[in-house]
Amino acid sequence: MFRLSDLGFMSLASQRVAKCVEIGLPELILMVAFSQYLPHVLHSGKGVFGRFSVLFTVSIVWLYAYILTISGAYKNVKLKTQAHCRVDRSGLIGGAPWISVPYPFQWGAPTFDAGECFAMMMTSFIAIVESTGAFIAASRYASATMIPPSIVSRGIGWQGIGILLDSFFGTANGTSVAVENVGLLAVTHVGSRRVVQISAGFMIFFAVLGKFGALFASIPLPIFAGMYCVFFAYVGACGLSFLQFCNLNSFRTKFILGFSFFIGISVPQYFNEYASVSGHGPVHTGARWFNDMINVPFSNKPFVAGLVAYFLDNTMHLHQSA
Repeated sequence: MFRLSDLGFMSLASQRVAKCVEIGLPELILMVAFSQYLPHVLHSGKGVFGRFSVLFTVSIVWLYAYILTISGAYKNVKLKTQAHCRVDRSGLIGGAPWISVPYPFQWGAPTFDAGECFAMMMTSFIAIVESTGAFIAASRYASATMIPPSIVSRGIGWQGIGILLDSFFGTANGTSVAVENVGLLAVTHVGSRRVVQISAGFMIFFAVLGKFGALFASIPLPIFAGMYCVFFAYVGACGLSFLQFCNLNSFRTKFILGFSFFIGISVPQYFNEYASVSGHGPVHTGARWFNDMINVPFSNKPFVAGLVAYFLDNTMHLHQSA
């Protein structure tokens, strides 16, 4: 499954790099050098540079950003530039508590709106589509066999449980697959579930000890953007690699591929630009839940492209030769 949203993510990542070029660009260059060139140039310890390229590059550029911050390089620049480049923005570390244990309903009792439930059902369906594509890409980069439907269903089910826990703890966002982790898997060639379990333990640890979590949150966003340029490139390329199983000499395949690709980009672009100009989507009625049910899915590139491709593939005549 080719994820058109990765094009948007890569575009957003490049924009983030441009917000602070002196930090984002070194991260991008070092990331490519450590992950693609050094393992082949240096024969001793070649696996180290590939598997720990993220840790090495983030540490180096983070230290570089810290030096720029304390040396006063951002004293006379715009506030927006300072927010993207400085490592001490908004007193993040000083304002964080040492220990903060989250508990259910910390922000008050939950509310229920039947109309909003329909909108969230549509949003969850979109998350299922994107998560399924990420599952397939992860299995491919992990050199595993094709994921059977039962495993996909199990992953989606646990994702739903995660969303339920999010509502209890008031995280203000739902749980979905972090697509960049698929790119990280491709860079490091580490597909062990033990690594995921240990990472989850670290995340819980940093969530409870606020100072440590704030320390990592002080990493400038252009550093992440530089990494994402590499990660999403891998994810998008994995989707394109599945085209090898199609007959690209067929006019039918070419039309379905090109038409769904074009519609999957242009329709969400229209919905997003309309919302940015007017403050609301093209569908604007008195029922907000109905507006969200239409505007949200058609603002999502993978959903639109997948819907168009699915319809064409199941309705067009099969025997259209080249």
